[in-house]
Amino acid sequence: MSAPAVAAAGVWKYFGDYPALRDVRFDLGAGECLALLGRNGAGKTTLLRIMGGLSGTSKGDVLIDGCAVRASETRARIGWLGHSIGLYDELTARENLRTFGRLYGVTAATVSEWLQRVNLTHVADAPVREYSRGMRQRLAVARAFLHGPRLLLLDEPFTSLDDKAIALLQGLLTAARAEGVTIILSTHQIREAMELASFVALLDRGKLAHFGERTAEMLNDPGYLYRTFGSAA
Repeated sequence: MSAPAVAAAGVWKYFGDYPALRDVRFDLGAGECLALLGRNGAGKTTLLRIMGGLSGTSKGDVLIDGCAVRASETRARIGWLGHSIGLYDELTARENLRTFGRLYGVTAATVSEWLQRVNLTHVADAPVREYSRGMRQRLAVARAFLHGPRLLLLDEPFTSLDDKAIALLQGLLTAARAEGVTIILSTHQIREAMELASFVALLDRGKLAHFGERTAEMLNDPGYLYRTFGSAA
């Protein structure tokens, strides 16, 4: 029996004496999309950073396809989009993607393909410093997808995107799931997340208050999850 695509096994994370994450446990299969929800300070970004190998646990572990998250072969399977989109302002969009792509042997043709898929071909050779916030976000989305990751970790991916760009990103994520890519996205835009999610997790003060399949109630009523499983703000 194959290992889960992602397994959080009793994850704790302390900052000093403060437990930002407290015994978080869940498994997620290949091709699933998890909406990771919670109020500000619930621990969502901390958990994503641990899953991306950007931070370690205090106790417990995260495994990707049964392997340690910080193993070199695991890192190549992960696509990351965080609050800091990590672009070089003095480089063009094409140069940004080529610079990142060299780490994974990505071809120039693949770079051009992703510039087209996020509708940036017409400004591909302009410095990123001239881009709007929404254009930067689309370029960061392209970078996350560029190397063909098997796990996408997305922290507020809909930030600064207009309705057309949100639909574009949702289409890319739906297509990725169909190819067996596992997705974990943290967002305050609950309706968009629920349209994509197959599973939902609610973090509340570092604890996993709920983990399970997305239901019709969650899809039709954005506040349902918080009212049912969350504590008072």
